[in-house]
Amino acid sequence: MPVRVVLATHNRGKRREWAVLLAGLDLQLLLPEEVGVSAPVAETGDSYRANALLKAQALAEASGLPALADDSGLEVDALNGAPGVRSARFRPGPDEVRYRALLAALLSVPEAARTARFRCVAALVTPAGRVFYTEGVCEGVIGSLPAGKEGFGYDPVFYLPELGKTMAQLAPEVKNRISHRARAAEAMHPIIKRELGA
Repeated sequence: MPVRVVLATHNRGKRREWAVLLAGLDLQLLLPEEVGVSAPVAETGDSYRANALLKAQALAEASGLPALADDSGLEVDALNGAPGVRSARFRPGPDEVRYRALLAALLSVPEAARTARFRCVAALVTPAGRVFYTEGVCEGVIGSLPAGKEGFGYDPVFYLPELGKTMAQLAPEVKNRISHRARAAEAMHPIIKRELGA
């Protein structure tokens, strides 16, 4: 029997991504509504770790199952690490509004100073209340123009010099090897195996 784990998202696409990232483990990743939990959790923490923990703890308590959550953001050095933990709330509106606002904020910043990184922190909370964290980082620069149709969020403007492409130009299988979430998931693999016997 696969180990049932609730994932802190209502997004089926994100569940598919996590299922790929955790391939090889005997897991059944469930959405909150599939275990009768519907209340959203406000991400009021001041760090990725705090937000991931808020979501995972609430789900583990409500469902009685192990819960996995992640929180991530884009950190731009020229903006002192912003938008950071507020990446999803940087500007109201769709993804394009946010990344165009970011490009506008960096208009006078030279290419060499546009270094940035995606950071993801994942939290696993067991029904007994044990908490485990992993973190993944992907370094890059903010391009001057958006490019690519894959991914979401800031992917069209996050340029990877070693690959010569933005995150949004990468095939999903490439992104799932090098992304911040992929690296956090890779570090979570042995923890899930050890703690949940998956």
